[in-house]
Amino acid sequence: MKLGFVSAILADQNFEEVIHFASEENFSCVEVMCWPPGKAERRYAGVTHVDVSELDQGRADEIRGQLSEKGVEISSLGYYPNPLTADPEEAQVYIDHLRALITAAPKLGVDRVTSFIGRDPAKSVDENWPRFLEVWKPLIEHAEDEGVRIAIENCPMYFSADEWPSGKNLAISPAIWRRMFEDIPSDSFGLNYDPSHLVWMQMDYLKPLREFTDKLFHIHAKDAIIDRAALDDVGILATPLEYHTPKLPGLGDVDWGKFFSVLGQVGYTGPVCIEVEDRPYEKTLAGRQGALRQSSRFLRNFMSEEIAEN
Repeated sequence: MKLGFVSAILADQNFEEVIHFASEENFSCVEVMCWPPGKAERRYAGVTHVDVSELDQGRADEIRGQLSEKGVEISSLGYYPNPLTADPEEAQVYIDHLRALITAAPKLGVDRVTSFIGRDPAKSVDENWPRFLEVWKPLIEHAEDEGVRIAIENCPMYFSADEWPSGKNLAISPAIWRRMFEDIPSDSFGLNYDPSHLVWMQMDYLKPLREFTDKLFHIHAKDAIIDRAALDDVGILATPLEYHTPKLPGLGDVDWGKFFSVLGQVGYTGPVCIEVEDRPYEKTLAGRQGALRQSSRFLRNFMSEEIAEN
């Protein structure tokens, strides 16, 4: 395992500054955000620490040199749009940029791309399925050709009224993962597993680690706390942010001791990247960096000395 963080929380720093911070704080890796340059459409989106649309081999070699000098790796190239959105022109922009990430990854010596499947929230899972296969079969084939693994995060992208009623990402549950991997059986297709989303969906976040061991390509370390009084008041059909809050690891309902115990038992040796979406820490750069330091100190309690020294 290698401890790292998601670069989106350091949106106001450039790539060199992010990697310098990672090195200074003894992080082994960073999930580097690679959105197209431009205005963000939502929080934590639109962050461009590597612009793959302008990435030639010269720039890729420069980035690799900076990483080598600092002793930090890129765990994955990250981009989290909605490739199944109902607007076909908008969807094609997202699909084309995903292809660009897949093509760019080997130039940087990276073998992972992290993203969402996407979803038309106005349609059921079954109604979304033909479009899912149409979009993702060619993307997975491209990944296979490039020697890249696609790790899909299990975030429903359903938090507020604008994502109603079903969210903007299909890949939210074991039942759907089984169907995805049966219909697109590929060693290049797997999960970016975040236990916090299963917590607020009232699901077992340990059991899937055993069933989908071979599909665990990347891990997000984020916590969530459920406000039981609010949940009793509004019910599970309310928009999710009405009854839960994303938190730093150790400040929510995930039992990280059990989580890392199971990861160790199943033999997971990949990246574990801290994802900060805890608002009290986000007001200043110092606060965001402090959130990463605090999360690092906490998570290293559950990682071996060999891992902690990476």
